[in-house]
Amino acid sequence: MTLIETSTGPIDYDERGSGPAIVLLPSGGHVRSDYDELRDLLAPELRTIAIDWPAHGQSPPGTGAVTAMRLADVAEEVVQALAPGGAIVLGNSVGGFAAARMAIRRPDLVSALVIVDGGGFSARPPQERVFCGLMARPAFLRAIYPTFARAYMRARTDADERALRCAVATTRRGPGLSEVSELWGSFRAPEHDLRAGAGAITAPTLVIWGRRDPVIRLSAGRRIARSIPGAQLAVLDRGHVPYTSDPEAFAGHLLPFVRAALARAGAA
Repeated sequence: MTLIETSTGPIDYDERGSGPAIVLLPSGGHVRSDYDELRDLLAPELRTIAIDWPAHGQSPPGTGAVTAMRLADVAEEVVQALAPGGAIVLGNSVGGFAAARMAIRRPDLVSALVIVDGGGFSARPPQERVFCGLMARPAFLRAIYPTFARAYMRARTDADERALRCAVATTRRGPGLSEVSELWGSFRAPEHDLRAGAGAITAPTLVIWGRRDPVIRLSAGRRIARSIPGAQLAVLDRGHVPYTSDPEAFAGHLLPFVRAALARAGAA
């Protein structure tokens, strides 16, 4: 276990490989091991840094309320400490929100941005606000999460099944259940809406989306790509966590984008 201190308490992370840094931010309920297969494909070229959110995986519970905005603060602190010269920042779901918010608030820390089935770029219609409110109730979340996770994972691979088991385990008891439910409640907050800042993102941006994601639909991914200047969109025939379902196809989109972004930065 390797811990880094943040404003919400210690966060567990690990590093692999060498070269330019890429920081990997998981979805809520998920853990850094979801990225293992992808990291194996990136290791020859990149220094990968993956974290566990508070009360997820190896990280202890944090202090204070767990909101999407608080996790975004934590992500900024981690990048500031481990890659102060800037990093490629890749995030899935709430991790995508955190990565995009960082690119808006701290462009000096984000040399390239990768949003994977990310939140924070659409209005919450009434039915979604109701669902987020229900998920903010620990008893409801605990009861529904196994079925919900199976639906959004669209599991096909051993890595999918491992990610699914870990996500369900996180939400079964204690701090993980409490913190994931708090996180869902925060999705209704006005601060979770990044649309006004999307046009200010200057980092090269790749949006990768699972076509079969039932949580945040592909139409949201298309809107995100249109709202960020110069953003590219790649679509995989997978669910909400496409890098566990098809890491090779995912890396096939990611690595050319990263190489091009680094080449442009080197030529600047």
